[in-house]
Amino acid sequence: MSSPVSITRLTTTQDNFNQQLDQLLAWEAVSDTSVNEAVNDILHQVKHHGDKAVMEFTARFDRLEVADFSQLEMSQERLQQALDGLPDDQRRALELAAERVRVYHEKQLQPSWNYTEADGTMLGQQVMPMDRVGVYVPGGKAAYPSSVLMNAVPAKVAGVKEIIMVVPTPGGEVNELVLAAACISGVDRVFTVGGAQAVAALAYGTETVPQVDKIVGPGNIFVATAKRAVFGTVGIDMIAGPSEILVVCDGKTDPDWIAMDLFSQAEHDEDAQPILVSWDASFIDQVQASIEKLLPTMERESIIQASLRDRAALIQVKDLDEALEVTNRIAPEHLELSIDDPMSIVERIRHAGAIFMGRYTAEALGDYCAGPNHVLPTSGTARFSSPLGVYDFQKRSSLIMCSADGASELGKTASILARGESLTAHARSAEYRIK
Repeated sequence: MSSPVSITRLTTTQDNFNQQLDQLLAWEAVSDTSVNEAVNDILHQVKHHGDKAVMEFTARFDRLEVADFSQLEMSQERLQQALDGLPDDQRRALELAAERVRVYHEKQLQPSWNYTEADGTMLGQQVMPMDRVGVYVPGGKAAYPSSVLMNAVPAKVAGVKEIIMVVPTPGGEVNELVLAAACISGVDRVFTVGGAQAVAALAYGTETVPQVDKIVGPGNIFVATAKRAVFGTVGIDMIAGPSEILVVCDGKTDPDWIAMDLFSQAEHDEDAQPILVSWDASFIDQVQASIEKLLPTMERESIIQASLRDRAALIQVKDLDEALEVTNRIAPEHLELSIDDPMSIVERIRHAGAIFMGRYTAEALGDYCAGPNHVLPTSGTARFSSPLGVYDFQKRSSLIMCSADGASELGKTASILARGESLTAHARSAEYRIK
């Protein structure tokens, strides 16, 4: 018989509740000195030695030696071959998921706009896609075709002209689903390189890999550190921490369902954070019992157990109002509102990456095929960040065209403000247009 699963139990009536919650949520995704030094060296080598450095690092870290860089690029024919070779059920599932992601993200498209004032001055905003985007996809055994769809499809919808995908193939291990997803998503070029060297190649460009405008996609600590380091040379999506789920439940959902929903994030890695919030103490006990019953049946039992032991919590609150207060404080990546009428309270959720409403909406659906993006802010950054979307692959230019009358009137205001800042050239430039 397996031993009981150790999970932190908290109640908001505890004197030290806030302190304990802070300790539970604490996550500092800062690389140590050795990681930073290794990444900085890789970035320097790739920046100055291009393809040669990428090939050397690929041989060292991914055990993949090639005589020529061209061997690290997958042709469009190879991507199509991967798609054609899938079992029918996998191909249908991949195509359905891609279509749902595409349709959802098309709703995010915003056109350029402008308006004209009474004196003829036109003001507006021009919305344009980025020219070229790089998508990082984990490879080998940790392969995620869903990540290809979630990163590449919105870029395509945004109108990005060229999408460059990098994916490591350690020891030459290729994941056909990932390549098939690239084919379906309309990825233009695929290079079988990974790690900080792939980020460097995308950021700086090499003789073969073109420089991109933005790098998106998940990766390990070396990838995350490299993305942080090249930010400014290129844009990045975010520095993501461990996966999180917070379930708010009124006690009426099957406790097995809730336990498995918590597992669905805990199985990502030992640092993932599953949290249950409820005002029904007996239900929390039932979920605990379900966890202990179901855990031995899980393939990734040891990972889930570590996540539950070190970062999970079962939190008892007074009522729904307090549950929402705790939720907004945590600002979770994934939030399940497993209650009778989630629509009645959803506007009270101020901070969450994605909100899954109702008892039947498992977070796992959002990971794969619901339609909204699964690239979400973690570690409380939902307070100021949003899911990856079409808007991440566009930039906006302000439009200003003054008529003679408009320039004259605005010039008077600009002149006063510019002279107040002692910027005389600004003032005189505006004054030249005053009638």
